[in-house]
Amino acid sequence: MLIVAERINSSRKAINEAIKAKDADFIRAEAKAQAEAGADYIDVNAGSFVGQEAEYLCWLVAVVQGATELPLCLDSPDPAAIATALEVVKGPVMLNSITLEKQRMAGMLPLVKKYRTKIVALCQSEEGMANTVNEKVNIAQQMVEALTKEGVALDDIYIDPLIYPIATDTQSAVAALGAISEIRQLFPGVHTICGLTNVSFGLPVRKLINRTFLVAAMAHGLDSAIIDPTDRELMANLVAAETILDRDKFCVGYITAYREGKLS
Repeated sequence: MLIVAERINSSRKAINEAIKAKDADFIRAEAKAQAEAGADYIDVNAGSFVGQEAEYLCWLVAVVQGATELPLCLDSPDPAAIATALEVVKGPVMLNSITLEKQRMAGMLPLVKKYRTKIVALCQSEEGMANTVNEKVNIAQQMVEALTKEGVALDDIYIDPLIYPIATDTQSAVAALGAISEIRQLFPGVHTICGLTNVSFGLPVRKLINRTFLVAAMAHGLDSAIIDPTDRELMANLVAAETILDRDKFCVGYITAYREGKLS
């Protein structure tokens, strides 16, 4: 399971304040905590700073790269901000994200090709965000065809079916699960990913919903997630699900996590 650590996001108050103050120590601590908790990529987002996003995104890249050797996920809908940050990124990188919208595709695709990045592809088109299983799968198919036609490898494509809060759309999780399953069957080699915590927005005891949905999504084929790896219970559920789904041969990962005290 590939884990993209979500905590360094300017929509979070503490992160927003740290970015404005250029509090490098605070950001470094967040990066290190997520790396030690099991992240594979560290997401960096400065999208709240309209007009200054590129500047702050580059600052985040420099600070986080000084704290961990993990690769980064550059999180922005703005190709200009992404392009500026890519000039200072070291090593492999993931971009979050691209859609079927013509302007977004035209801005992001050249960057994906030039820098040979991994790319999160949202199930979103000019008509809006996909809601039903059929809409999600249809957009996913068009995204895969458009990207592979331009030489993007299947292994570098991460389809996000889009998860909406079930508090306002009780069918959202079911639709996303169905889409994940169909996408994995239709396009062997393509990955699926989601911003997990969206599912619980507006509900009490959100972490319970998040943990339950993660396990269900993994059972339907989800192999990547944008999550908070410092949530010990969530990560314990992930480890257990990997074992139950036969993704953890001889239960080595589970036993290792137990010995390291990560399951308590």
